[in-house]
Amino acid sequence: PFVKKHYDSGNMQALQKAYTKKGVTWLSICSSAPGKQGNASNEEHAQTFSSKGAAPTAVLIDADGKVGMAYGAKTTPHMFIVGKDGKLLYAGAIDDKRSPDPEDVKTSKNYVKAALDEILAGKPVSDASTKSYGCSVKY
Repeated sequence: PFVKKHYDSGNMQALQKAYTKKGVTWLSICSSAPGKQGNASNEEHAQTFSSKGAAPTAVLIDADGKVGMAYGAKTTPHMFIVGKDGKLLYAGAIDDKRSPDPEDVKTSKNYVKAALDEILAGKPVSDASTKSYGCSVKY
């Protein structure tokens, strides 16, 4: 319900579109193992992203969980911002409203937006780490 919150509210798509226009590479990673909740074929993922109006630069199907585990992804969503030099600049929640209600997006502090704005302005990220929330990744 937490990823759904951000797609149903249009929040995720708005972030993807706004920041890819600014040169950010947005990689959506699906780390669910075969037979587990969230696992789907490439075609099914493509259809889901398309139907939601999502605009990531690319989608990575990480069925063996190697990428998710390498970054320590624990929840869906769990957001990571990696700099051009490969350094991890932000890890954690997308925002500060730990609820599945799409209405909460309107009054939340969006940590990812704030971090990207600071990075693009050449500033250090104020909140470089927050506690992620959501359902557990099904490795």
